[in-house]
Amino acid sequence: MEHVKTYQSQSYHFDDHTFIIEGPVSQTKLDTMTFDEGLSAFRPPKDQFQAIKEISGLEEGRIFVLRKAQHIVGYVTYHYPDPLERWSSGNLDYLIELGAIEISLPYRHLHLGSELIKLSLTADEYEDYIVLTTEYYWHWDLKNSGLDVYEYKKLMQKLMGYGGLEIFATDDPEITSHPANCLMARIGSRISIEQLQDFDNIRFMNRFFF
Repeated sequence: MEHVKTYQSQSYHFDDHTFIIEGPVSQTKLDTMTFDEGLSAFRPPKDQFQAIKEISGLEEGRIFVLRKAQHIVGYVTYHYPDPLERWSSGNLDYLIELGAIEISLPYRHLHLGSELIKLSLTADEYEDYIVLTTEYYWHWDLKNSGLDVYEYKKLMQKLMGYGGLEIFATDDPEITSHPANCLMARIGSRISIEQLQDFDNIRFMNRFFF
């Protein structure tokens, strides 16, 4: 499958400051930027910055950033599912994962996370993909949000909804291990019935026949 990557960019102005959302951003361009210390939800900022650089170099990988000047204060990643997870088991080249979205705490009041999701999924090539995301409560910043897990779940569902993702049922053990966890996906308009069936077969791998 040819992975088309159409560059998108949008500027936003708040209190005499300009913020830019753009992507997919190349590794070469990321090398010219700095990475906010508040972007530490998944691993130390230095390691996470290296991780998104590596993702940007993948054939299917896409990194969109929210930046102030050349300083990254938010990002979202797209790539194939981890080989150790069930979502990679069908080797579906049209199934990509929204792996992570993060906005540094001092900039969350700008509410640009929704714009980041929306812009990153506007290109026509996404109509050839199923984009999924797995939401696990243990990745959420419950402490700084002041929300409980169910309130945060609604927040994440609303956020992902800006990109057209909807909740899908699954029997994946990690997701069913807690009622706040969920699977969400966006089905491209050019996805065939056969492709959708293959996705369904991965969503439900523990069917019982009587």
